[in-house]
Amino acid sequence: MNIVVCVKYVPDAQGARTFTEDNTTDRENVDGLLSELDEYAVEEALKLVEAGEGEVTVLTVGPAGAAEAIKKALQMGADKGVHVLDDAIAGSDAPATSLVLAEAVKKIGTPDVVLTGLASTDGTMSVVPAMLAERLGLPQVTQVSQLEVSGSSVTGRRDSDSASETIEATLPALIGVTDQINEPRYPSFKGIMAAKKKPVETWSLADLGLDASAVGLESAWTKVDSFAQRPPREQGEIVKDEGDGGVKLAEFLAAKKFV
Repeated sequence: MNIVVCVKYVPDAQGARTFTEDNTTDRENVDGLLSELDEYAVEEALKLVEAGEGEVTVLTVGPAGAAEAIKKALQMGADKGVHVLDDAIAGSDAPATSLVLAEAVKKIGTPDVVLTGLASTDGTMSVVPAMLAERLGLPQVTQVSQLEVSGSSVTGRRDSDSASETIEATLPALIGVTDQINEPRYPSFKGIMAAKKKPVETWSLADLGLDASAVGLESAWTKVDSFAQRPPREQGEIVKDEGDGGVKLAEFLAAKKFV
């Protein structure tokens, strides 16, 4: 079984996030890492291959630093990586991102399974998997917390607050997993050393047969018009209870329109 896992290099959620002068996310002046939600997709791909045979290819689209996301996945156990790197991609929206990913998957060779995480931890849109499946002409089974592949079919369980759905599709298919599906492994020392020798290819838009006008901020359907820094937290108000603490609390909540 050959699996392609789409992963994203995102700003560290613990860092201070901001935007650049052209109102795009600043990815240069903040530490980045493999999106945590994508680690579950990598882990599930490794489990599927370990249960049989095949290989796992990790695919990412992003700046030079995105190579770190591929590196982490290779250390976990993936076999090889593909990095789509082109300055023209900066500022791309979800439709453009799905276009680049689709052409890259086609160039890799349509696999048995395309795996994605639930969403990226920076954009949190959770729409690229569906767009990618549409562009590839594949059935999609997304937001699954349990996955089983048997022969030429795949079965996934999707849990919600009110019910659980069981969805079946034929292979090849695109599968999107949640953070409930497994527990991602930590790279071992052996895995870290082995990753140094694993192949990673770097492709440009030209390698994919795409024109720069189809991607980037100028072709995006949505743009950030403006942004403002979050105001600093103000010191809280201390109310001394002199027998009227309840009244003062009610007045405070009413003034803030909490009640």
